Amino acid sequence: QKLNDILKAMGLQRADVYISNIVKFRPAMPKQTTNNRKPTPEEMASCMPFVRAEIDIIKPECIIALGGTAAEGLLGLEGTVTAMRGKWHDLAGTPVRATYHPSYLLQSGATGNAKRLLWEDMLAVMEKLGLPISEKQRAFFLPKA
Repeated sequence: QKLNDILKAMGLQRADVYISNIVKFRPAMPKQTTNNRKPTPEEMASCMPFVRAEIDIIKPECIIALGGTAAEGLLGLEGTVTAMRGKWHDLAGTPVRATYHPSYLLQSGATGNAKRLLWEDMLAVMEKLGLPISEKQRAFFLPKA
């Protein structure tokens, strides 16, 4: 739902974008009923041929890596999203922007600053795609004067 809200704020609909995952399965958690652990580097690597095939077919103008797992899997980056975000990376000629995963914003530890930083990355994507950006959009999550 949060992703839909972000897309709407960008002036996009879910049908305007292609959404994929870095792994094509839910990694199992031992003795758990839910499968939602972070995939291992080996699991991500095993899915990369499928991810690259998706990219070759879709030919995106840019890619947004939502969260550290996506950035790590796509770009081989390690570290925090905070260190990865705010700049363009390259994946075989396709610009990639790493940013916070929308689910992170729903966690109690996420601050308004994280929301603003994610939005700044989305503004950069909008600029890269040549989408119009209003003053209202530029001011999202800025402190009120």
